[in-house]
Amino acid sequence: MPSNHQKIVPVILSGGTGTRLWPLSRDNHPKQFIGIMDVKTPIIQETIVRILDDNLFHQPLMVGNDAHRFMLAEQMKRCGIAEPKIIIEPSAHNTAPAITAAALYVQQHYGNALMLILPTDHIIGDTDAFLDGIHRAASAAQKGYLVTFGIQPDHPETGYGYIQRGNEISDRKNTFQVSSFAEKPDAATAERFLAEGNYLWNSGMFMFPAELMLDEMQNLQPDLVDACREALSASTQDNNFIRLQESAFERTKNISIDYALMEATRRAAVVALDCGWSDTGAWDLLWSVSPKDGNGNAVFGECYTLDSHDCYMRSENGPAIATLGVDNLVVIATKDAVMVTHKDKAQSLKKMVAHVRQRNPDLVQENQRVYRPWGAYERIHGGERFQVKRLTVKPGEKLSLQMHYHRAEHWIVVAGTARMTCDDITKVVTENESFYIPCGSVHSIENSGKINLDIIEVQTGSYLGEDDIVRLSDIYGRIKT
Repeated sequence: MPSNHQKIVPVILSGGTGTRLWPLSRDNHPKQFIGIMDVKTPIIQETIVRILDDNLFHQPLMVGNDAHRFMLAEQMKRCGIAEPKIIIEPSAHNTAPAITAAALYVQQHYGNALMLILPTDHIIGDTDAFLDGIHRAASAAQKGYLVTFGIQPDHPETGYGYIQRGNEISDRKNTFQVSSFAEKPDAATAERFLAEGNYLWNSGMFMFPAELMLDEMQNLQPDLVDACREALSASTQDNNFIRLQESAFERTKNISIDYALMEATRRAAVVALDCGWSDTGAWDLLWSVSPKDGNGNAVFGECYTLDSHDCYMRSENGPAIATLGVDNLVVIATKDAVMVTHKDKAQSLKKMVAHVRQRNPDLVQENQRVYRPWGAYERIHGGERFQVKRLTVKPGEKLSLQMHYHRAEHWIVVAGTARMTCDDITKVVTENESFYIPCGSVHSIENSGKINLDIIEVQTGSYLGEDDIVRLSDIYGRIKT
């Protein structure tokens, strides 16, 4: 516990799209919402649960974007946070504006509290060692340091930035002044960093006293702080979301907290951690921390290997994978995409994603399963003038009251109980019953039962795009004025 029983405010940053984990990670359903080590538990939940000790932490504050807001709220609620607080960035401007806006919010509501800045998507193998590092970081922060966390390297990794530690801070075990920061190195430089023994991996986690961080940023990046202050002052709130004012936030510089603050301040300190940490940034990194078979293969889903070694293979609701006589491959299969690369090329996957985006942007933006605040839908089949989807509506949730100009819909209930509205008709529809929505009719669906409502939706018409939705009322605040 920090001195004087000062509780820490965790700030969780959820801004990335996880391009290097494509095709599992997509723009609208990125890696933080995917199970990484435990395929059934999204890694964001692991991050949240790690900092739920009421004796040490205040309720976490989330920072994310508008497209992911309902998924963020749902994940926080699944972790037992009944009333999440989520700051919504109008656009992605890197970590410095996001953390500055959060620091201003923390200052307003908690005074000069300590802030623990965490990405959503890190693996921590040893939670006790991680919490010990938090205690050490809190102690240094209370002494006037802006603290980052450095990971003790065990191999010459080229996928991470590095921190060169300086002198140890007196009475602060494994806590050092920062000598310098280094970008992701080439292989030879990474070997040298490891051999010298005074370099740590840059984890992207921080501990700041809110007021000290803002004072330093005011000196180093005054325009950015002023824009964030205006964006927060003019923010609006609906449900769990604090929406930063767009025009003010757009004036912020697109810059990381490392460049904006940590590399320029004289108050930087680093806590050395050995806690089984890994960034989930690329498939080769995941292979290195995953359980493996006797041939060094990390296998998830329906996969078959013969005379194959040191591969990462994962079939996620996709076709089965079979490999014969191959080594050091990454093979990822989803319902709509299969990606194969050598592990040595995994860090460069962004180039392939950019190539795919030019030719078929849907493969980068959306999964076959698309998440909505009421549940999700999944495309099953489609062709000229028709499309078939499976809708899953959570208990107590409701689709917006809406209409379509170009399509009709036929709904068949396969599980659960639906309260369906079409123009002036409201009807309870149960399993094996159907309901027809003519083109132009005002309609809605509500799950009035206690289990998930599953519906097969058949769309027919001249245009079937998702932008042919006119919302008339919506309990989730998605109608733009």
